[in-house]
Amino acid sequence: MLLTLLLAAAAPMTAVDAERAFANDARRLGQWTAFRKYADETAVMFTPQAVWAHEFLNGRKDPPRAVRWGASNSWVSCDGRTAINRGPALTPSGKAYGHFTTVWLRDKGSWKWTYDGGDTLAASSSLPKRPKVQRASCVRLDKIGKEYREETKSIARIAGKPPADGGQGRSADGTLIYEWKVAASGERHFEAKLWNGRDYLTILDQRIAPPAQ
Repeated sequence: MLLTLLLAAAAPMTAVDAERAFANDARRLGQWTAFRKYADETAVMFTPQAVWAHEFLNGRKDPPRAVRWGASNSWVSCDGRTAINRGPALTPSGKAYGHFTTVWLRDKGSWKWTYDGGDTLAASSSLPKRPKVQRASCVRLDKIGKEYREETKSIARIAGKPPADGGQGRSADGTLIYEWKVAASGERHFEAKLWNGRDYLTILDQRIAPPAQ
């Protein structure tokens, strides 16, 4: 038993683990406090236009009770340093109302989110007990174009200026790539692809309608 616990403690945290810790801290520390804690400096949220998460969250008071969420799917780059999680989102009382999509980056063993967006595209569901994890192929990485093998974050954060109406990112090995765009109406498009050893497979192609007037 002791050996099992030691091995578990030594295992690196996955993006699913990070999502679970994030959601737990939202309930324990406060919703927006947790969002600030796990946000990368490049993190973007949508209101519905893109905003820098740290600027949007600065000084924002936590609600009395946090929303609840959990990953049902996690797509991970071959090198294990970039991941996209998706799953149901619930009200504090447990009523399902939509889904979330979060892009995670791991640097020096620490996971931070860089993109967070919600939608109501699919039928709501309860929190999953065990998410489905799909990892990019590590085969034939030499076939990936150079433009997909240069590590970049989604977009650079420039103090005092809002994000542009679109951004993109990729894992350092180029096996997980994503792009988002926001129209003037607030409609948002998010697309992500995973390397399967021969080509890129589209894993998410979301079109989120603008909020009702």
